[in-house]
Amino acid sequence: MSVGTRVDVAILGIRVDAPVRRAGGAGPSDDGHLVLDGANAAIPLNPASPYTVRDGRLWLGETDLGASVHAVGRPRFYDLATADGVPYERIARLHGADVLATTVVQTCVRYGEAERCRFCSIEESLSSGATVAAKTPAQLAEVAEAAVRLDGVRQMVMTTGTTGGPDRGARVLARSVRAVLEAVPGLPIQVQCEPPADLAWIGELRRAGASAIGIHVESLDEEVRRRWMPGKSEVPMSAYEAAWDEAVRVFGRNRVSTYLLVGLGEDPDELVTGAAGLVERGVYPFVVPFRPMRDTLAGRDGVPGPDPAVVRRVTESVAALLRDAGMAGADQRAGCAACGACSALQAAGG
Repeated sequence: MSVGTRVDVAILGIRVDAPVRRAGGAGPSDDGHLVLDGANAAIPLNPASPYTVRDGRLWLGETDLGASVHAVGRPRFYDLATADGVPYERIARLHGADVLATTVVQTCVRYGEAERCRFCSIEESLSSGATVAAKTPAQLAEVAEAAVRLDGVRQMVMTTGTTGGPDRGARVLARSVRAVLEAVPGLPIQVQCEPPADLAWIGELRRAGASAIGIHVESLDEEVRRRWMPGKSEVPMSAYEAAWDEAVRVFGRNRVSTYLLVGLGEDPDELVTGAAGLVERGVYPFVVPFRPMRDTLAGRDGVPGPDPAVVRRVTESVAALLRDAGMAGADQRAGCAACGACSALQAAGG
């Protein structure tokens, strides 16, 4: 599949029925989970999209694009519940064909409208009853064991809303990782949190058994950060840089990643330059098109998605940087870069 097509479908979506889907949450959502040309893909389900699926292939109008596509089937672990009656689906969700993902704490201290990230809807899935506020380590271990045994899950992602303590959520992530690995030894797990005030928590996450870590800044442009992430932008870039450096020291080169959203108003050339600096640090810049989701402040205000041509140019430029550095997302073993479903980087060779 061409990079241009992969970018287009990430922004314009596909007309297809997808049993595994996600609406609301801490990251890109309002999507269906597909296997597109052999790779995981989280794609908006858009009844107005020019892209359709016929006989297991992707079409643009009357043109067969030559790419295979099929919807990920409903996993068997979704039919189970804990002893106290909580459906497994409300504890962790399947992403793509083989990734288990959970938001361990579904609330965020920055979710008041004055501080809230404009692209985030972390608490909306909680309000709708699709999940529970806090998943216990025991619940996560139980669901992970079933997902691996019944559905062939091969990696797990644990993210969290930011908590009020100086660990920023790392404490509960470490407990959760330990519990899951006791139930499923050797399962690759990525953890995701804000830079902790005490960087020793990064080492604690590694000692707990996490394989990789995501410390997500979303934009390197200070004006964009203040406009789009008024609360989170109070964490200075110097704190992110210190956390990335410590994470690379502890986890290793290309075991640390950060989201960079294309379409927030940052100059594309400056975004690529910033990504080059991250690559030099050993941090994987996971370039993802901004998605104007329902129930976000940006969605409420009608902010449009990015220009596909800009997303393609940035994606191809960053993928070239990654190739030159020998940094492949798949090598992270677990996490967003390893899954790749929300980005076109893997299609571009990153």
